[in-house]
Amino acid sequence: MVEALTSYQERNNSQLNYWLDRLPHQEQPLVQAMRYGLLLGGKRARPFLVYITGEMLGCSSATLDTPASAIECIHAYSLIHDDLPAMDDDELRRGQTTCHIKFDEATAILTGDALQTLAFTILAEGELSAAGEANRIKMVQVLAQASGASGMCIGQALDLAAENRSVSLEELKDIHKNKTGALMKCAIRLGALAAGQKGVEILPQLDKYADAIGLAFQVQDDILDIIGDTETLGKPQGSDQELNKSTYPSLLGLDGAMKKAQTLLTEALQALDAIPYNTQLLEEFARYVIERKN
Repeated sequence: MVEALTSYQERNNSQLNYWLDRLPHQEQPLVQAMRYGLLLGGKRARPFLVYITGEMLGCSSATLDTPASAIECIHAYSLIHDDLPAMDDDELRRGQTTCHIKFDEATAILTGDALQTLAFTILAEGELSAAGEANRIKMVQVLAQASGASGMCIGQALDLAAENRSVSLEELKDIHKNKTGALMKCAIRLGALAAGQKGVEILPQLDKYADAIGLAFQVQDDILDIIGDTETLGKPQGSDQELNKSTYPSLLGLDGAMKKAQTLLTEALQALDAIPYNTQLLEEFARYVIERKN
């Protein structure tokens, strides 16, 4: 799985460089910070999900570059803003200094803003297959909903509001369904929509899979925040505990959180059973989600 992720990461980086190279004022700190925040490491899990979902349905990689690039811009912008002093106040991301430390806070804010708008430029202008072209507006809508007040942004707001207080398991699920899960589900939906009608037809099954792996991803993040180390994680270990955030291990215990991750894996694999295509890479990714070390 790591080899597959690396292969698609290289493809995604090449595409992101293409879009960055088109921007004016290449010498300005804003563009330099966009390049820094967008290309500095990362697993590229969301672009990977776009590619493997679309390719499962017969799309070529070339016709999936557009949605894969767009969603990574959204993800990168969210990390830059999450790391700001007004939010999580982190100084390390992907093993490197965070954008506001490398540059400054104002540049980091503008960088996030610019990456968000670049995402929609890419999705509006980039190449799609003939089948995907019919769903271009729907893809824009799906990305906007997943990244805004109906998805990722409300998730971050709920997460910030949950600092220094105990939350219920249901509240925690709602936070992470939006903060982490919404963009994971969006990646899979974009890959399906790029394939046209046959992708639309299996969206209910893909959504069940996406809900399970999105939550499993966060459960594993919470586990790694306890048992991992800063060097491997590429970000400060124990940061959730420092912010006094409720996590799956804090509510369920470490063993309970690990069992929860296994249950979610089972749910994801069961959802794939109903899909009449070769789901091998989606199955492998689901297992990777709860086995990864960073």
